[in-house]
Amino acid sequence: MRSVTGPELSVAAGMLGHVLTAVLDLVLPPACAGCGAKGASCCPRCFAALTARPAGRGPRPGPPGLPECWSAASYEGVVRTMIVAYKERGAVALAGVLAEAVTRTVLVAVGLVAVGPPGEWAAGRFAVVPVPSARRSVRGRGHDPVGRLAVLVADRLRARGLAAEAWAGLRQAGPVADQAGLSRAERAANLAGALQVVPAAKGPPARCALLLDDIVTTGATLAEAARALRAAGVVVPLAATVGATRRRS
Repeated sequence: MRSVTGPELSVAAGMLGHVLTAVLDLVLPPACAGCGAKGASCCPRCFAALTARPAGRGPRPGPPGLPECWSAASYEGVVRTMIVAYKERGAVALAGVLAEAVTRTVLVAVGLVAVGPPGEWAAGRFAVVPVPSARRSVRGRGHDPVGRLAVLVADRLRARGLAAEAWAGLRQAGPVADQAGLSRAERAANLAGALQVVPAAKGPPARCALLLDDIVTTGATLAEAARALRAAGVVVPLAATVGATRRRS
């Protein structure tokens, strides 16, 4: 009898988690992932907290090469609770809510970020590029949270008249240590050269790219993703996230 490997167990656990979540959704009345109120996966009050204040929230100081960085909200309170539920606890029903928050953020930012090839960014021709997760993380979670958001955000931007297209053109070039607990400088060093454009991938659908991630902390991950895209000749004027942490010295 063939032994079961660790990665296979991770995949199985992720799939089981999604099955259990689906069963519970059928048995239990829906509740807001942010505050627990009955009636929907995201109540009107938590939706307002998520979407009411899109703004530039890049880290200060940011790492070299970090694009203009916008987020839907600060990573705290019910916003943090919803992001964690979606990313780590299999609450994939929140994908549409989070994608709508990012879409509204991008629409505000596009009117203010006047950079990129002449006319191209303003005309809305750009690729929506998700920051890739480690394969082990995708296996453990049972889904690719940022990749899913990129597809939904691109769909919503097209519905609003912008020629956006999701493009999963980045991948990790090698193993990366866990970022938790690392300082700003340590995060930058840990991620240096960590991402690359997929060699076999079809080229990007546009010369401009919107980088997408769930949260921004020091900006090291987004700066590394931007570096990899620029090395392939892609202009990266803007990054968007659902949440932004409040960094303190």
